[in-house]
Amino acid sequence: MRRLLLSALGLLPLTACAPATVTRAPTFDAAFGIEGVAWVDGGRACVARAPSYRPVCPALPPVVAVAWNGGDAWAAVPAAGVIVTLDRAARSVAAGRVVALSSIRAYREDGSAVTYAGAAAGSVAGAPSAAVTGGDGQDYVLLAGTLRRVADGVILDRTPRPFLWVTPTGVTTANTPGVVTASGTYRLTGAALERADVSGRVLASVPHGPGRVGLVGGDVVTVSPGGRVGVFDENLRPLTR
Repeated sequence: MRRLLLSALGLLPLTACAPATVTRAPTFDAAFGIEGVAWVDGGRACVARAPSYRPVCPALPPVVAVAWNGGDAWAAVPAAGVIVTLDRAARSVAAGRVVALSSIRAYREDGSAVTYAGAAAGSVAGAPSAAVTGGDGQDYVLLAGTLRRVADGVILDRTPRPFLWVTPTGVTTANTPGVVTASGTYRLTGAALERADVSGRVLASVPHGPGRVGLVGGDVVTVSPGGRVGVFDENLRPLTR
């Protein structure tokens, strides 16, 4: 269905005449929303919605980023110059060569940005390597080796670590994937999924390989390369849906 939609819009042929700039897909990344988790793995995008968390992986050209907006999981398809929904009603927005998505903006390789309605939404100074909307509703990007707040361009960290963590008041960075809650953190170490309190003391731990972790409503959700989704309660007890 989505391939037919792109073709009908005359967008698939853009692959042959796109600019020479190569946009590289991340090996693996994920985005979490109250509706579920979406991820991109080697250019293939999937979505798994709560409560069943059953993966849906539509046929698309290579995807470079995913995000949630308006209840939909979106994917950036730079070769076709669009962002598209991954399930439910098929929607496509002409957005140009997008390299990063937050929950409110799509960022192009030239630093300009558009909303999910296709309207111009300001710019940043170059192509961000990652973008996320923080707990304060503001966008933050990793750009040119710095962590920046998009609204005012303020550089918050000149030596950020590689992973963006959403916090209740904004965004921070860390060496491992994770998320900050009002009562502590959930993080993946590469060997375990851990819950820690605000002081960093580990309260619970279960074996878990590399992946991404986030919150979907009251669920702690992980997704691993290859598309395995794990669902846990707040104390890291596995849930079966």
